[in-house]
Amino acid sequence: MIEPPVSIGRPVKSAPHPPAHTQLAGLIFSVLLLDRDLCIAEANPAAEALLGRSSKRLIGIKITDLVDFGTVGVQERLVVEDHQLVARGVAAIVGGERMRFNMTVSPMPTHPGWKVMSLSDGSRDDVSGEGEKESILGAPAVLAHEIKNPLAAIRGAGQLLARRVDEKDRPLAAMISDEVDRIARLVDRMQKLGSNTPDPVAPFNLHEAVRNAMATVRAGAPQNVTLSEEFDPSLPKVLASQDALEQVMINLLSNACDACSGLESGEITVKTRFVSGLAMSAIRLGRSVRVPIEITVIDNGPGVDPKLADRMFEPFVTAKKGGQGLGLALVKKLLADMDGRIGYSRDDRSGQTHFRINLPVSK
Repeated sequence: MIEPPVSIGRPVKSAPHPPAHTQLAGLIFSVLLLDRDLCIAEANPAAEALLGRSSKRLIGIKITDLVDFGTVGVQERLVVEDHQLVARGVAAIVGGERMRFNMTVSPMPTHPGWKVMSLSDGSRDDVSGEGEKESILGAPAVLAHEIKNPLAAIRGAGQLLARRVDEKDRPLAAMISDEVDRIARLVDRMQKLGSNTPDPVAPFNLHEAVRNAMATVRAGAPQNVTLSEEFDPSLPKVLASQDALEQVMINLLSNACDACSGLESGEITVKTRFVSGLAMSAIRLGRSVRVPIEITVIDNGPGVDPKLADRMFEPFVTAKKGGQGLGLALVKKLLADMDGRIGYSRDDRSGQTHFRINLPVSK
């Protein structure tokens, strides 16, 4: 007969399990409990953050009145009593704002008609295909490195030529140098996009970085465009790279200025706030990342072409004439290096475009 192993030392008492509501509150994705009429009976903090309402304002609302899923198939399958549903990238409208969800709906056999719905922000999926993206971005970086050497030689030859040619031909020589400089700037952006070495992060005052970026963009903004701020002065320091965040904000604010340039009165607002309970759905290095610091860049321009909305953060995707399609791809890359994230939404009701950034808080 085999004796059971003898424990050495003090017996270890197992800690009591946290209650179910505490477990749900700790989840980084939204969970809603729906009754037989599809009315919300419970909502965890992540659902409050995603849907922009407190649980008190969510409870009792029919989910199909709160969220317009658009797709008839989703609406029909929600009303089927015992039907499971798993869907990714579902286009929806919440309070007039376009969003994209990943969702599951699970029936509760012990309570016929009741369902548990989980939602996550499908527009901010950063985990899928990371290896493939790194490979795609790495190729331009290698190519950029090989381009730089001949560019330097061409520029030097252009400068030498400018000294030797007649006055009437000097503009042509100057054009050579100017175009080489333009290509060199593009090459630098390609290299940064493909870099695997992120900038070091440290605690700093978020609003200082945002104001620096706003001052830079305001200096060259069209006269018809105004930039304003709505900051929460109580925000703690963020854990990020200040230089990288300023570059991110300059890119987003410059894009907003371009979007508003054709309007009689363009308005760009930068808002900051603390979003309790918000965390990255991606697990990085075996840990979840809380990203409660939110920056929103809002403009009253026409928004992004819906055909490009799902791909706007990919390299070389652009609707701008003469654009390279690297700005938003670089923005996403810089934020990912800081364990941050970015998402886009269009509020048709107010005619506003929203770019939301979420960043980790300094401990």
